[in-house]
Amino acid sequence: MCSHYQAIKGRERYLRHFGVEPPAELGKFDVWPGDAASFIRRHPQADAGNDAVPAREALSGLFGLVPRWSLDTRITGHTCNARSETVASKPSFRDAWKQAQHCIVPAEAIYEPDWRSGVPIPTRIARADAAPMGIAGLWSCWKSPQGELVHSFTLLTINAAAHPLMRHFHKPTDEKRMVVVLPEDQYDHWLQARPEQSMALLRHCPAPPLRAAPASASHAAHLS
Repeated sequence: MCSHYQAIKGRERYLRHFGVEPPAELGKFDVWPGDAASFIRRHPQADAGNDAVPAREALSGLFGLVPRWSLDTRITGHTCNARSETVASKPSFRDAWKQAQHCIVPAEAIYEPDWRSGVPIPTRIARADAAPMGIAGLWSCWKSPQGELVHSFTLLTINAAAHPLMRHFHKPTDEKRMVVVLPEDQYDHWLQARPEQSMALLRHCPAPPLRAAPASASHAAHLS
């Protein structure tokens, strides 16, 4: 489970890597469930034939998907990750999956506990080439009782038991999980994929490679 990640700080870095203007408010740098952060989706009018409409758009939303039937946004603490094995059937995610509401979540790094030493070491995981990570996700739009429209998103996860790096994280008795870090040439494939094509794109990422390093003292204190 990935419940903590670092968002992209610089607006120019965001635009250069993802090819889209970030939202006016980027939100927090250290993102936890319930925090506002950015996500990228296919523009709703991308197929309208208007050259002025960009293929992608970036929005601000809550980390943790809020399904349309939810009474409030407190559910975000339980919906920050969606398991690929159950995403099509779990009530919290099945509508977004069925409607192929795919998104990319821009991140500098994710945080997980490293168990290679036998004790959990808070660890920062990023791309080995220091480029931003584009994580596969789903988005949703919820209407509050007051009529406010609230966007939200979740990170999709897959089994990581065979991954050379990510298998070391989480408790030894827990199933090993990891987010799906998309190669840049798969960004549009993911955003445009139909529901029946989606599962094939949720794979381990042999490229770009990932690297791990102990978290800073401040992050370690927050994670412990």
